[in-house]
Amino acid sequence: MTGTGDISAHAANRILVLDGAMGTMIQQERPDEAMYRGKRFADHPGDVGGNNELLSLTQPGMIRDIHAAFLEAGADILCTNTFGANAISQADYGMELLVGEMNRESVRLAREAADAAATPERPRWVAGGIGPTNQTASISPDVNDPGYRAVTFDDLAAAYGEAARALVEAGCDLILVETIFDTLNAKAAIFAIETLRDEGLAVPPLMISGTITDRSGRTLTGQTPEAFWASVMHARPFSVGLNCALGAGEMRQHVRTLAEVADTRVSAYPNAGLPNEMGGYDETPEETAAHLGEWAEAGLVNIVGGCCGTTPDHIAAIARAVEGKAPRRVPDRVDRMRLSGLELFEAGSAA
Repeated sequence: MTGTGDISAHAANRILVLDGAMGTMIQQERPDEAMYRGKRFADHPGDVGGNNELLSLTQPGMIRDIHAAFLEAGADILCTNTFGANAISQADYGMELLVGEMNRESVRLAREAADAAATPERPRWVAGGIGPTNQTASISPDVNDPGYRAVTFDDLAAAYGEAARALVEAGCDLILVETIFDTLNAKAAIFAIETLRDEGLAVPPLMISGTITDRSGRTLTGQTPEAFWASVMHARPFSVGLNCALGAGEMRQHVRTLAEVADTRVSAYPNAGLPNEMGGYDETPEETAAHLGEWAEAGLVNIVGGCCGTTPDHIAAIARAVEGKAPRRVPDRVDRMRLSGLELFEAGSAA
């Protein structure tokens, strides 16, 4: 039971809950190389350990069970297991030719779980997740050659387009372009998705989520949240927001800034605190939920969830914390020219 047509109505009446960290849940299962390979890829020439997207093909039961656990915890929106299911990322494993299948099967698994949990009063939605790839179009990977780029805009658009096409054709309810550290990468994704729309494909609503990489309040490529919004607002997304990198305590001010300028819904799904010395996350469900509950009280958010380190317990606590709280009111569209470099310039605004 999909809810594509009425998600806007639900979002107008309550704060929607996104799921938690697929990678964290996979790590808890401790899959080894043999589990990643399964029978089908037993003879694949390269290592595939860590290729989480491959598990949608080799361990579908694991992925479906993770989705079901997040739904039971109170998630309204599932994100597919497709963060790295693109040709650029899969090239590391020699599995570029599996991108379409990875995306389609991941949608199918999420859809099965969502349909099993949905009711007429409470639909569940599937967001086709598109990660940032492991390349950046704005920064040279070679400190001795600042003009060099390992990837082009066209390369990125082709990779994003292939992934998005498979997600759409498989029937996702939303497309989520997430963990954006380089806005130029995101613009390539938006271009690819709009190209599919121009071809006549029924492209679902678009969610866009950037990431602030440190306490400076900027993305990896130097943009403020306001400038990031100005860079992507032409896509008229269903939502814009922030995820990953920071814990909720460090993310709040940046979510507030975005909420002040965005004329669409605002999403936020932080990590369970900052990583510890071992790369783990120590913030308890109650701690994370207390932050997001306060954001809801302050009228900052429309969609909340969790990123790295967040489990079904975190999502359950977050769902309880925002239950009954009014979603942020989406402001009227600003009819004013906005330009973005590293910072926002708004024509006609006070200097």
